[in-house]
Amino acid sequence: MGTHPRGDALIRDNRIPQKTLGQWIADNPACLGAKVKDAFQGHLPFLFKVLSVNTALSVQAHPNKELAEKLHAQFPEHYPDANHKPEMAIALTPFEGMCGFRPVEEIVSFLQNVPELRALIGEVAAEQLERSGSDDPRGVSAALRVCFTRLMKSEKKFFVDQLNMLVKRISQEVAEGKDTAGSNGELLLRLHSQYPGDIGCFTIYFLNLVRLEPGEAMFLGANEPHAYLHGDCVEVMACSDNTVRAGLTPKFIDVLTLCEMLNYTPAPSSSKILPVAQSQLDPHVYLYDPPVPDFTVMRIEIPASIKLYLISAMDSASILLVIQGTAVGTSTAAASEMSLHRGSVLFVSANESISLHLSSPDGMLLFRACCLL
Repeated sequence: MGTHPRGDALIRDNRIPQKTLGQWIADNPACLGAKVKDAFQGHLPFLFKVLSVNTALSVQAHPNKELAEKLHAQFPEHYPDANHKPEMAIALTPFEGMCGFRPVEEIVSFLQNVPELRALIGEVAAEQLERSGSDDPRGVSAALRVCFTRLMKSEKKFFVDQLNMLVKRISQEVAEGKDTAGSNGELLLRLHSQYPGDIGCFTIYFLNLVRLEPGEAMFLGANEPHAYLHGDCVEVMACSDNTVRAGLTPKFIDVLTLCEMLNYTPAPSSSKILPVAQSQLDPHVYLYDPPVPDFTVMRIEIPASIKLYLISAMDSASILLVIQGTAVGTSTAAASEMSLHRGSVLFVSANESISLHLSSPDGMLLFRACCLL
């Protein structure tokens, strides 16, 4: 849902001459709101998605603006635009992902419990990480960079052999009823069954496992390594399709660029969860406001007791997505009333409001993506 040239949203109302949202905004740029229009050169700055992750998505990171411009100039077939791509995922069901580097003591513990991992990284690099002290964050990052780069650049035959040995060992331990938590056994076997022989299986020893309950969110800044593993989420990001991949994928992988660009700052998994704030103006609205200007998301929960609800006007274009419930929407900007149900998507111009006449016995859940400058 958005205007990226690779997936410009189609307009379903055939009374509107423009066929896509991008064309309509180009012809009606004031709809973005004055601040957004000026700040983002007449373009909608965000892209809104719903993901249903059944098998893991690739280990990847998104470049910052400077790197995106460089990659796009050099390899436009792999990096289709010059924009950065910070993103935020909000769980609709229990959701699991990997994000950012684990605290060093956790990685060191795996290096000591998983000999196959240690073999890939090599004794020198492993010892360097073990010796790096918490009082020297730059030393820690440098040691972590060496370890992760050695892993990702290890020779295919060597890492496949080590991975097979590891999978065999953990499978035997599981069969014997042993606890495999020290080697992250459950996740390893699951990822290996989805992507056998893939280097991405080893990244579970470096990256935080983040579990979100419905309504919780994680924010992924530029250069933050991550992979979504399982569950449904709504996702919002800057309007870009730039992804540097390194594993758990059959797509183009760019290990060199990835290892160069990553943010090698270890942090606990709890630091990846974005706080959510109830709106001061409307108790039914919860705000997810990440540390970038490109996007904000509102979760709107309307209880069954309310039969008429106003989606308030704001100084930004927004996209409204219905997750549950039904209503009839009316707006001075719309030619006729709109029937809304699970999966309905509305584009709302800046400074326009919508009245919802609810018809479902169990209230409504909506998400609204916008840009609050």
